[in-house]
Amino acid sequence: MGEYVIKLPDVGEGVAEAELVEWNVKVGDLVREDMVLAAVMTDKATVEIPSPVDGEIIWLGGEIGEVIPIGSPIIRLKIEGEGHAVAVEPAKPVKAEAPAPADKPVEAAKPERKPALAPKPQEASKPASAKPVFNTSAPRGEGEKPLASPAVRQRARDNGVDLRQVSGTGPAGRITHEDLDGFFSRGAQKPGVAALSPDNSVKEIKVVGLRRKIAEKMAIAKSRIPHITYVEEIDVTSLEELRAALNTKKRPDQAKLTILPFLMRAMVKAIADQPQLNALYDDEANIIHQHGGVHIGIAAQTPGGLVVPVVKHAEARTLWDCAAEVNLLADAAKTGTATREQLSGSTITITSLGSMGGVVTTPVINHPEVAIIGVNKIMIRPMWDGTAFIPRKMMNLSSSFDHRVIDGWDAAVFIQRIKALLETPAMIFVED
Repeated sequence: MGEYVIKLPDVGEGVAEAELVEWNVKVGDLVREDMVLAAVMTDKATVEIPSPVDGEIIWLGGEIGEVIPIGSPIIRLKIEGEGHAVAVEPAKPVKAEAPAPADKPVEAAKPERKPALAPKPQEASKPASAKPVFNTSAPRGEGEKPLASPAVRQRARDNGVDLRQVSGTGPAGRITHEDLDGFFSRGAQKPGVAALSPDNSVKEIKVVGLRRKIAEKMAIAKSRIPHITYVEEIDVTSLEELRAALNTKKRPDQAKLTILPFLMRAMVKAIADQPQLNALYDDEANIIHQHGGVHIGIAAQTPGGLVVPVVKHAEARTLWDCAAEVNLLADAAKTGTATREQLSGSTITITSLGSMGGVVTTPVINHPEVAIIGVNKIMIRPMWDGTAFIPRKMMNLSSSFDHRVIDGWDAAVFIQRIKALLETPAMIFVED
């Protein structure tokens, strides 16, 4: 028998450390090659750490939320044969996929090397094409932690499912998306409250991972930046008519237009008149870095929290190109596959809650930027045209600015320019 040491791998260029956000195993567990052991996070990207060998966990280094230097030992395993230490190649973020249709044949598994651990009896006798059998009884004992990827755990939490009640058909009993589908198909639901009763419980939730990074960034922004928020209502009736007309004529390969690409193009034209809005303020050196390229961050809500993927060089993109890039970045953010490059480099940010956008918001500036544009929901309201009240589609822009470097007058001029462009959307396409 030997000892195998897994070191924290290099999870990104220039990254010196990573935060441990999840353990999928405990000391004493038997693991197989490629089984996910842990997940770490850096710069809002979560990466799974697989096992390169079969073995038994004899030591785990670090607590959830602990920041670990790259190259540090994080797991020790007892294996057959000689042991050694390696920094394993991190697994790419897993994207949840829909289960295969029932009538689709299952491909035969490729031959694998003989495992160091003997397979479980039920695994040895299960045909390669057999469908997983879902056990309806509680498959785990009290205190036993189920094995599952972060995506599966998040899906279970969203649906109120206790993973200890779900049978896993993956390696070492790991729970897959197909296992959850089978659990749901049996009519399993979140247990309801039998009767009204006082709840005196207190749950302690450690702030780790993406939530901790969000908290740190918001604290810096609010403590350092004196915000001024400017709200203006915009009549988007004509814009919505144009958007609907363009969507009916779009090519199959073109992304569906939302209001965001129009707003992005309007911001590009407004920034051409007021380039000081497209800047980063280094308040320690007292230097404003005014950028020529308009790199628009799009605040996106994901299961793990808020991230800001970036549409680079919006000034060089068409309306359709902006729409395609927004869709690509939104999908990458929601599935956890966005790269560090896609999540960095913004010079101004848009934040929107879609149909839940409310009437007015007070958005927090994405430090060290100096402006953020907040989109509120569109509502039909009666507006006076001089002779009668007529229904119009109205939307508020709630935008915040760094009052240290942006005066209230300049903020108002900027938003009024965007308002004029959105209310007369043909002007967006006119070259200055």
